[in-house]
Amino acid sequence: MNTQDPRSAKRPAPDRELVDIAEYVVRHAIDSTEAYETARYCLLDSLACGILALRYPACTKLLGPVVEGAEMPNGVRIPGTHYQLEPVQAAWNIGAMIRWLDFNDTWLAAEWGHPSDNLGAILAVADYLSRKAVLQGKAPLKMRDVLTGMIKAHEIQGVIALENAFNRVGLDHVMLVRIASAAVCAALLGGTEEEVLGAVSHAWIDGSALRVYRHAPQAGPRKSWAAGDASSRGLRLALISLKGEIGYPAALSAPVWGFQDVLFQGNKLRFTQGYGSYVMENILFKIAFPAEFHAQTAVECALALYPEVHGRLDLVDRIKVETQEAGMRIINKTGPLDNPADRDHCLQYMIAIPLIYGDLTVKHYEDAVAVDPRIDALRSKMEVVENVAFSRDYLDPAKRSIGNAIQVFFKDGTSTERVAVEYPIGHRRRRAEGIPLLLEKFETAVAGHFGPKQAAAILAACDGQQVLEDMPVNEFMDLWHL
Repeated sequence: MNTQDPRSAKRPAPDRELVDIAEYVVRHAIDSTEAYETARYCLLDSLACGILALRYPACTKLLGPVVEGAEMPNGVRIPGTHYQLEPVQAAWNIGAMIRWLDFNDTWLAAEWGHPSDNLGAILAVADYLSRKAVLQGKAPLKMRDVLTGMIKAHEIQGVIALENAFNRVGLDHVMLVRIASAAVCAALLGGTEEEVLGAVSHAWIDGSALRVYRHAPQAGPRKSWAAGDASSRGLRLALISLKGEIGYPAALSAPVWGFQDVLFQGNKLRFTQGYGSYVMENILFKIAFPAEFHAQTAVECALALYPEVHGRLDLVDRIKVETQEAGMRIINKTGPLDNPADRDHCLQYMIAIPLIYGDLTVKHYEDAVAVDPRIDALRSKMEVVENVAFSRDYLDPAKRSIGNAIQVFFKDGTSTERVAVEYPIGHRRRRAEGIPLLLEKFETAVAGHFGPKQAAAILAACDGQQVLEDMPVNEFMDLWHL
């Protein structure tokens, strides 16, 4: 807590929270083999999500330079496109692509979020620096540097999220993307601890977007590009700081004017652990279903019930759904759902679809499917309640489960068994089961977008930890460019 006399113009000592981040990104060596292996899978999964998003005009219409013609010769390559852009706009593009389908990784704690959102800025700055180095006759960055940046960005975003619920004061989690991206990009740019601290202080000063675009009745597609926007802003602040712009050491603790007093209702940020590689090692992958993560196990429950229910939909009397407290607050919705962004954040919709169709894919959020009257008919019969044990285990650091349970009752008095799933397929506890499906998702996305020769080259570059880590970043990004 900053206790300096408010009349004094003497610059205060830096907040410990800012110092910890700066020291971590500049000094800390990552020595976890598991973290690097998981980061490779995270990279492949994130790029698969981005490539899949290119099938949707709602995404592609927003990509490219800020204005037509403002491309950059020898600029950052935007995967799956012909664009070459300056790094800040490149970060926006890559970040928006990765996030668009709500299919990339997830972190659930007091705050929620998707740490791979930071990859937009990390890939952009790494490609930019590598191309610049090659032009100067110097060595480019290697993909191991990208993986290291990912591990550290995941850790910053995830550790802050463990105990600090920004959502409870109406702030959106993309602020953590901006903060993590600013820190890691400043370090990749060669910043000192002081310069990194300055960049991070600016990121906190920016405050946060409101969550209004994530919740009924105004859920909308901004949630698909908000993280790309935050990631690019983090990179912009890093570039500003590396030009010598001063930071603000008490950005958090300053009385009256600091983040904690202005936006966090006077509460001090809380931390129960330092920064290492915990978040990457425990990250949650969205492998099977493009659905808001609190619904992942609910979809799995619904699929298990599909054989017994889909032929008796007109005989359903009621459906009991048990979920966690976070699921109750975020995705428990009634009433009309006007767009795909609204539907993929509705627990009842994401249960109805697999009960009817035996699957849940991106296409099921589109208007052509959403007009099916059976969907709203089933939604109206769902009773959603909190399961206290699910809520408790959701926050237990030894479990971090995301449980849901479903039971269907019929008009003739019969019912299905209660089906419960606590750990989604993308959980650390189900890695052996999930990784083959993650790789299948990646290979399908690549093969569906690129010609056979280019797809084979991409798959070869990604097939093996050491092969990927040793590859120059610019050569890796060239593989993905049309």
